Amino acid sequence: MTAPYAVVVPTIGRPELNACLAALAACRGPAPRHVVVVDDRPLSDCTPLDLTVPAALRDRLTVLPGCGNGPAAARNTGWRAVREPWVVFLDDDTVPGRSWAAELAADLDSAAPGVAAVQGRIVVPLPGGRRPTDWERTTAGLADARWITADLACRRAALVAVGGFDERFRRAFREDADLALRLIGAGWELTRGHRSTAHPVRAADPWVSLRAQAGNADDALMVRLHGRDWWERAGAGRGRLRRHAAVTAAGLAAVVLPLFGARRAAGAAACAWLVGTAEFALARILPGPRTAAEIRAMLRTSALIPPAAVRHRLLGTLRHRNAPPWSAATAPVRPAGAPAAELQG
Repeated sequence: MTAPYAVVVPTIGRPELNACLAALAACRGPAPRHVVVVDDRPLSDCTPLDLTVPAALRDRLTVLPGCGNGPAAARNTGWRAVREPWVVFLDDDTVPGRSWAAELAADLDSAAPGVAAVQGRIVVPLPGGRRPTDWERTTAGLADARWITADLACRRAALVAVGGFDERFRRAFREDADLALRLIGAGWELTRGHRSTAHPVRAADPWVSLRAQAGNADDALMVRLHGRDWWERAGAGRGRLRRHAAVTAAGLAAVVLPLFGARRAAGAAACAWLVGTAEFALARILPGPRTAAEIRAMLRTSALIPPAAVRHRLLGTLRHRNAPPWSAATAPVRPAGAPAAELQG
């Protein structure tokens, strides 16, 4: 028997939302009982949501306000509005495959009672005929990421048990890893399914990698909540923060040391900054298409990313300095083998 499910799609008004809904409506297999689109644009954005609802979804699609509180809060708004035992979270720029619904049904039917979530397989189409850009390679990394909410089916009972997503994560970053670690810590299992969802690369300006450094503040919250080994337990990459800190310190020393007459030391610091920045730029340029525009973008952002990353990490550490570690003892305990219906709130 196919488990009933709802689909929750948080959106910030991307035009890709309509393609996502169209693909969902065209899937072969059992349709969702409910589809909740959470409009997470800021309240100051009063323009109507550009939404084309396919005929197959018109009797089951609801739009709820998210008020610009971030994707974690938007997903909480969505899953708390439905009562199906399974909730499937999709990003608004994903495209479910043609047999997605049928494969999802198989994934859910095969999930043991102790399985809290079943992740879909993400496919990132990359352009042919050239090497991918830095942004395209970053997006392609989603294909190997663990527990990302681009396509994640969760038992509603498990979400109730751990309180859903932590709304302190205001960006689409780390809120998924946090949920996964809390579910595992509460005794649930997470598995990978067989359904496939495409995640095309969105158009982006040359500064997108610089803006992405804001996620370092979320890493600071993750350390407070889950300890310094959370990267290993979540299967997440640590990034280059330590190198960024060293390069930033060298650049700062090159500026400050001359004020104290230490010109030779300042020169050495400047050389260290230049070598570190050049290494970072080359690490991003060489795997890419090496076009003039891409090289310019990599050179500019490679000089600015290290201090930006360090700044966001320091601000995040300060902002979340009083956040207590998460403990399974503070979350409701799921009785062994309990069916979802017994735990729904």
